Amino acid sequence: MARLHDVVVDCRHPASLARFWAAALDGYAVAPYDEAELARLRAKGVLDPEDDPTVLVEGGPPRLWFQRVPERKIVKNRLHLDLRADDLDSEIDRLVTLGAKLLETHDDWVVLADPEDNEFCVS
Repeated sequence: MARLHDVVVDCRHPASLARFWAAALDGYAVAPYDEAELARLRAKGVLDPEDDPTVLVEGGPPRLWFQRVPERKIVKNRLHLDLRADDLDSEIDRLVTLGAKLLETHDDWVVLADPEDNEFCVS
């Protein structure tokens, strides 16, 4: 039987989107870059972690991977994250401050978009 291990998000700039989600989710953080990882990136011609084509965010399971793709998001997500908050209004304000956009408001949940326009819900 398969188990969920990672959620992978295609994006234009993995480092900034990883920072957004690490800040958005309780207990998550961008995986640190040790010297071995920096050497591996340099060997691939990546001199700055800000240009890393795949950035890991740890904290759960699942882990979140952000990987660079050349195309922009064009249509609605086929998969999205649902988040739960103790104080919905405060959480909306916090996420918008981090860079999210409020898209829709419903009775007890909202739809937001992350900085690259990937939709997610908070209730």
